Amino acid sequence: MSTQNMQLGKVTILVTDTDVGDAPTVKSIPIKNAWVTLTRRSSSGSSSQTRQKAKPETHQEPVEELSCEEKVYRQETDENGFAIFKVPSGRYEVHCEAFGICSDPENLITVNEDSCLTRQIIVPLLFDIEWGVLMDDCNGTEFNRCVQADAGATVVFKVKHDPLIPQASRKITWATTGGHFYEPDNTRDIVHLNTQGHVGGIRVSATMSELNSASLTREMSFFAKQPPVTNIDGNLNVALKRTETSFTEDTAFWTGIRNSTEALSFNNYFRFMEWIFCGGNPPNPNNGFEDQRFFTKREEYEELKKRRFLPFSDSDAYRVVKAATEAFVMVNCGVQHDPLPFDPSVNRPNRDDAYLSRRDLPVPNETLNSAFNRYLVPVNGDKTLPYLAVIRRKLPDLPIKNNMFETAFVTTHENQNDILDNCYGILQDKLVNPCMLELIWSYWHEEGMLVQSLNAITRRFQNIRAPANDQLANLEMDALRPLNNILWTYIQDEQHRLTVNRRNYEYDHHYGVRLEGKAIQNFRPADTRSKFLEAFHHLLRLCTVFYKQDDDTTVKADAFPVLNALKEVHLILSQGAHNQFGDLPSTARIEMLMQQWLLARPELGEFLPTRTMVAYPEPWMDRVDAMKKLQGWTDTSVLHFRNLAMFGEQLLLSIRWGHWSDEFEPVKALNWARFFRPQVQGYIHAYRAATGVDLSADPTVNARVDSTLPSLLLQKRLATQKRAV
Repeated sequence: MSTQNMQLGKVTILVTDTDVGDAPTVKSIPIKNAWVTLTRRSSSGSSSQTRQKAKPETHQEPVEELSCEEKVYRQETDENGFAIFKVPSGRYEVHCEAFGICSDPENLITVNEDSCLTRQIIVPLLFDIEWGVLMDDCNGTEFNRCVQADAGATVVFKVKHDPLIPQASRKITWATTGGHFYEPDNTRDIVHLNTQGHVGGIRVSATMSELNSASLTREMSFFAKQPPVTNIDGNLNVALKRTETSFTEDTAFWTGIRNSTEALSFNNYFRFMEWIFCGGNPPNPNNGFEDQRFFTKREEYEELKKRRFLPFSDSDAYRVVKAATEAFVMVNCGVQHDPLPFDPSVNRPNRDDAYLSRRDLPVPNETLNSAFNRYLVPVNGDKTLPYLAVIRRKLPDLPIKNNMFETAFVTTHENQNDILDNCYGILQDKLVNPCMLELIWSYWHEEGMLVQSLNAITRRFQNIRAPANDQLANLEMDALRPLNNILWTYIQDEQHRLTVNRRNYEYDHHYGVRLEGKAIQNFRPADTRSKFLEAFHHLLRLCTVFYKQDDDTTVKADAFPVLNALKEVHLILSQGAHNQFGDLPSTARIEMLMQQWLLARPELGEFLPTRTMVAYPEPWMDRVDAMKKLQGWTDTSVLHFRNLAMFGEQLLLSIRWGHWSDEFEPVKALNWARFFRPQVQGYIHAYRAATGVDLSADPTVNARVDSTLPSLLLQKRLATQKRAV
């Protein structure tokens, strides 16, 4: 029977999922594209219906095969879960189905003409979301439904539904308004949400859809709050630093070299002489090892004064000055003299620790004294430097001689073996505590015109006129001054001092450098270190390259080239450590310290026109510069030559006495370059100021270095200076 021209009633069916029983606050949600069937029943018809899945082929069209008393209307729900029917009056049974789950079969409605009915039909899918904030140790409480979490926390989500819904017939899709899911595939049953960087409310939804049919979406919300602020004390600055390095015992040895050479400076020598002869301030042992050694020097001076004599009359003043200078040098030149050359360790960090810290070198927890003792190597019941231990192993058949000839004695005259032992062997003191002085100190002071300045004064003292205009014609030293007698004896003792030729031959034997001038005639050395200048300047060039890399905190500086250059210079220096090497450097040092002391005497300040406003670090230096100005010598200040002497000695001592020949790891070379950076860069600057050659120019590894003799460079500068006058 057709429904045309009949009075129809309107029926609206809302299909929803059931309320979740364990979470009553979660509302029911509509089901999209669920099938709704209205079946008109006769008054005698049965209203029973079993749960089954049925997909009709038409929408709200009566099935013609049924009798006029029983008609069926079918339709899918819209986006909001509604299905709207217009049907004739009668009694209808409502049947809804989604995901293979059917509604309660006892849903009956009565439709009258012009009626407008609305019914909610529940399909029990039991679709819900479980969630929770993941803690460090969940212990089975992951799904805690926490509605508030710190931003950055991880939240886990899981869907659940009626177990009768087959896995193959449905699909899960997740969506979020904040954060992002860790899983690249958001169609899983369980997902994890990262809330990093998001503060505020977040809604997460899960949509379950049936293939080509029904779907529904469940949402939940939680709040991501700002995590609590933790106040942290201390320095929170972020900065790049140089490459870390490890402590090596060589560092203690280098510290001893630096401290010993500084203890040998003229200022300390002048203070010692003032204390001995002029009633100067007494030493304070609390100031460090140098003041503690003053008493040892005085004892040595008292012994030397009894043994040093001169064959001249009225020479006692000069004799005691010479003995005191020798005592000062011999006590300070050995790094193993007690007390050891390190700052006291009672109040750390001390000056030695501060020096290491400024160089970005690790400061040892133990004292430098202990580190230095570990650096030394046992030899014949005593300890010596690793380099000298290697030399000792080359001479295993030679005995150790404990005393010099003048201090040797025989216990019994009948035992001739004792006499032989005292006359032959390796000197114990030379092996254990060598005198660490470099002749380069004397070379640069002589190039700075120290010796020539005092020679000019002594010639005028003897009434010898200068070849040209005599600038010292008015130098008249009265006999009332102590300096008068000392100069007299100094001149008398000339035959016992080193000559310029003898020093010049040894400069060439040690370093391949020589003096130039009228006093140097027929120079014919037997052995010269011709490769020293090139090797040493190459090392300084490599250090410049290393410092550039080391200052770049984004680069790991390569110390291997520095290590190889150190080994090369060490080899050349060791080849010249023979013949006069053991005694001439100390003799030259004693003589030149005395010359500096004579020039620093206040009597000479009356005769030499010095510049008062120039702050020279040592009191003899302005007299030398004044003499150079009077004589028309080089106008380069003696300050630069003094720096070359001071820095050059520290560098070469660390290379000569270090055990470099058997070293293959770059860590020691890296530490050496950092430790001696002030000395390296100070030497490079002073060399440029004195000779005009910049050893740091073109700082590349393979750049050729200038190995011209310094004396030739100085002569060229002097000639240029004279042409400009």
